[in-house]
Amino acid sequence: MNNVLDRIYAEPRAELSGFAFDDAVARVFPDMIRRSVPGYTTIIPMTGIITSQYAQPDSVLYDLGCSLGASTLAMRHGVDKAGCRIVGVDNSDAMLERCRKYIEADSSSVPVELLLDDIRNVPVSNASVVTLNFTLQFIPLEDRLSLLSDIAEGLNDGGVLILSEKLVFEEGEQTVLEDLHYDFKRANGYSDLEISQKRTALENYLVPETLAQHRERLLSAGFSRVVLWYQCFNFCSLLAIK
Repeated sequence: MNNVLDRIYAEPRAELSGFAFDDAVARVFPDMIRRSVPGYTTIIPMTGIITSQYAQPDSVLYDLGCSLGASTLAMRHGVDKAGCRIVGVDNSDAMLERCRKYIEADSSSVPVELLLDDIRNVPVSNASVVTLNFTLQFIPLEDRLSLLSDIAEGLNDGGVLILSEKLVFEEGEQTVLEDLHYDFKRANGYSDLEISQKRTALENYLVPETLAQHRERLLSAGFSRVVLWYQCFNFCSLLAIK
């Protein structure tokens, strides 16, 4: 994937509009997410390994909120069962336009279908692996349970949802982990101005929850087990198994 440096918030802005996955963000997204999300470069390749274990023959794999297709490609190279295909969904045309190019340039022959749509509108069926990597946090709180319930309903027995999210914690723990996250960003070259302006742009748009809230909702949605398989600072990834 391209490695255009993210400088979207490098200059002072008199007014900050809300964050959007537009063409400007799509152009720098690989650099942005690598430098912003601790553990992202581990979660994506591990998605391929998890896929290799849980993908079922003649089933569908879904990447919901696929952006540029990093998880899609990880699943594509992880799946080793016959008859599988992948459906990637995103509501950003700018993201999908670039995603298509990455899929076309990829060497795997596993079929991939890309859909421009809201993930809440896409029915999940005959699924064995579903990824929601840093996507649920952008869905309104009141819609999260119904989305996860629909995913659980569409998963085959033994199927898995990979849910990666930013977390919030009790006040003292939150301060420690949030400070470490900001230090991670600084270590990756972001200035205090960039950190502050992006935080303001994301306010009320990216709404994180606690680990306990995620566990409770996933179990309520119909999953039988929820396993925390990865955490780095205030970011985590869960396996929800049906």
